[in-house]
Amino acid sequence: MAAWTWRFEKADGTEVQPAVTPEEFTTQGDAESWVGEFWKDLLEGGADQVYLYEDGTKIYGPMSLHAEEA
Repeated sequence: MAAWTWRFEKADGTEVQPAVTPEEFTTQGDAESWVGEFWKDLLEGGADQVYLYEDGTKIYGPMSLHAEEA
């Protein structure tokens, strides 16, 4: 079974510990739903961007946690 995980970084690429500890997700959708739910907490906790991995392979990123400016 695949494990989907997130990497949390500052804007300069330094890895940071997330303010909300994620579980290991079994689907990409579950992982993305979790980030959708907690992105504000993650941002307030010092993370600027995230990368999504499947079993250690990068799927995409960096994805900014900063809301798009209107």
